[in-house]
Amino acid sequence: MSDTNRTVNVLSPPARNGHRPPANPGASADVVLAIVAADATEREVRMLVEGLRTRDIEASAYDTGPGVVMFEGLPADEVAALLADEPAVERLIMADTRYRLVRRDVQPEGSQVWIGGVPFGRDYVSIMAGPCAVESREQLLTIARACRAHGAAVLRGGAFKPRTSPYDFQGLGMHGLELLAEAREETGMPVISEVMEPAMVERMYPYVDAFQVGARNMQNFPLLKALGDIDKPVMLKRGLSATLEEWLLAAEYILTGGNHRVLLCERGIRTFGSSTRFTLDLAAMALAKRETHLPVIVDPSHATGNPHLVAPMARAALAAGADGLMIEVHNAPGQARSDGDQAIRPAALGETVAQLDALAASMGRTLVRGPLLMGATAG
Repeated sequence: MSDTNRTVNVLSPPARNGHRPPANPGASADVVLAIVAADATEREVRMLVEGLRTRDIEASAYDTGPGVVMFEGLPADEVAALLADEPAVERLIMADTRYRLVRRDVQPEGSQVWIGGVPFGRDYVSIMAGPCAVESREQLLTIARACRAHGAAVLRGGAFKPRTSPYDFQGLGMHGLELLAEAREETGMPVISEVMEPAMVERMYPYVDAFQVGARNMQNFPLLKALGDIDKPVMLKRGLSATLEEWLLAAEYILTGGNHRVLLCERGIRTFGSSTRFTLDLAAMALAKRETHLPVIVDPSHATGNPHLVAPMARAALAAGADGLMIEVHNAPGQARSDGDQAIRPAALGETVAQLDALAASMGRTLVRGPLLMGATAG
């Protein structure tokens, strides 16, 4: 660490389109975030926090980006005075939004989340693909091999399926997870699958490289808290009618629990339109990229419900800045037991990946076609 002390100053909220953002009545004016210096050690941060607490000053440390120390209830100028010439702190931020750790200015260059050896965010774009539900060993392995051959980097598949009707196929449960682990072993693709309740997290942990939180569970707060206590990535889908702020605050639950490996997924919202299954809100996706440092991906399959719209919406999402895509793929969509109407075939995935590869290159980004760190663990 450098011997040169840093002088820290409180930064004003960033201007947007030349204007300051309006005051948020739900945000406290007395919340200051101290961004830890990149070269500060864990011991230095711990000593800083402990030293403050011995003076009855409440400060909480979070492992987000280089690290964040949060102050509540102290005026910004007092925090700045406390941390003047503090070498472990690089800069201070006034938290003018109710979400604090996911704010873009906590990590202006954007964070990067790895699922197994596959990166999402910054210069990398990656694709998750696979069936909506794991139906059988033969079905899953056939689709997994095809997805791997056609450019997908992460295998998706539901072992537990939340369905609108209690009579619909609910998934294979733990056997489905065992099949996903087998597919991972054969193809080398890391696996993501949906978790629905806190009690499932521990049981699923050995079988998956990342946990998916579905739209209906976006505000399942006990589940979000449980996922904040693990060391594997979490992909958080936007709720059917959730605002951008509600979506980001749901992610905040996971980060405050200690897990900073979070991706956001735009999957369409309910509107008055009936020509598509949902309405793909790419404006909110692009705004989320501006508001948060977390990687943001798009699910064009659920958003449109139409296999013919998956490729054009995938291209539009990437052009708007998405960090990845989640696409449903099935070798026999007409026989699928869940959401076959919106799944594309493996050959269509290959065509889409080729288009996205060219588009990503034109934007100075890299489309990842497989794990970059073979054998890497999640996170």
